[in-house]
Amino acid sequence: MDLFVSSILSIYCDIIMGLTKVQNYSIEQNDMAQLAKAFAHPARVAIIMHLLRAKHCINSDLVEELGLAQATISQHLNELKHIGIIKGTVEGTSMNYCIDPETWSLAKLKFNDMFDQFELKDQCC
Repeated sequence: MDLFVSSILSIYCDIIMGLTKVQNYSIEQNDMAQLAKAFAHPARVAIIMHLLRAKHCINSDLVEELGLAQATISQHLNELKHIGIIKGTVEGTSMNYCIDPETWSLAKLKFNDMFDQFELKDQCC
């Protein structure tokens, strides 16, 4: 993630997560927490999974697919867009959303790096 995006995420963390004392954690830890937040709600996971299958989506498709209210879908889409997991484009009166490949690749890399640090032989319990 470039410095600008990290700075924006840090500011966002300070505003939204102020009570968790984000300043006590590294930029990388805060970035990963924000990326993980995308997966912290089943509706957002469902949206992400739908976008991965469909490669793109029109907002109204999600209402039919997930059975949630338009306002709820929009709220989750805004959260995912704000975090950077998805991006959207306007086409006429519709908004099309898709996975942002740069952020997705970065998230995959960051989480794989963390998961790869564990080795089965390191079990302590």
